[in-house]
Amino acid sequence: MKKFFYGATFCLFIISCNETNNKMNTSSSPTNESTGYKTIFDGKTMDGWRSYQNKPQDSWSVVDGILYCRGSLTDKSDKRADLITTKQYENFDFSVDWKISPQGNSGIIYLATEEFPTSYLSGPEYQIIDDKNFPEKLEDWQKTGANYAMDAAPSAHPNPVGEWNNTRIVVNKGHVEHWLNGEKIVEYQIGTDEWRKKKTEGKWKDAAGYGVSTKGHIALQDHGSEAWFKNIKIKEL
Repeated sequence: MKKFFYGATFCLFIISCNETNNKMNTSSSPTNESTGYKTIFDGKTMDGWRSYQNKPQDSWSVVDGILYCRGSLTDKSDKRADLITTKQYENFDFSVDWKISPQGNSGIIYLATEEFPTSYLSGPEYQIIDDKNFPEKLEDWQKTGANYAMDAAPSAHPNPVGEWNNTRIVVNKGHVEHWLNGEKIVEYQIGTDEWRKKKTEGKWKDAAGYGVSTKGHIALQDHGSEAWFKNIKIKEL
């Protein structure tokens, strides 16, 4: 009887640990099906996704239920491309869990179109990067959660590299919000005088198509770094 009791106790302990680990690995954002969100990554295939401009790529794959971008081994000269949704979205609430590799760099581009060499020349970018260990000095507008090259996110506190973070991007009639781990960190309106000033005086002054489209793809950026994405969901507004 003692052997049975100890065995049963051990099994319950293992089950409890597994349940705890599973809870820790779930999205921190309340974006379940009952609240109107639709899963757009099934955890098994890349259905609903393709490479930007249908470029040949061998950097993206599905590994253990996670959308994985492998790091570059050939100084970014191998077959690489951003991964975009096949569908275009206009007004939406997008949620994803992600983690980045040490010294890594990636991002999420939204309202992206495909008439330019890269997705970020058309759509704004939610920056993802190793803020603390990136090998180059970062400006505030280059750090995690920023609207890249436009709006810094000084209140952003990403989890340490190697740990999961949750991002939400809300776009509604040009009004944009960036969220990180349940906290709103950036808010702006596309097309205002302030927004135009930032565009024409900054990095995008020669990018005529930046921020023009009101509808576009969501792109996971391949910047040559290892990156992981899961629990990808969207609610159209």
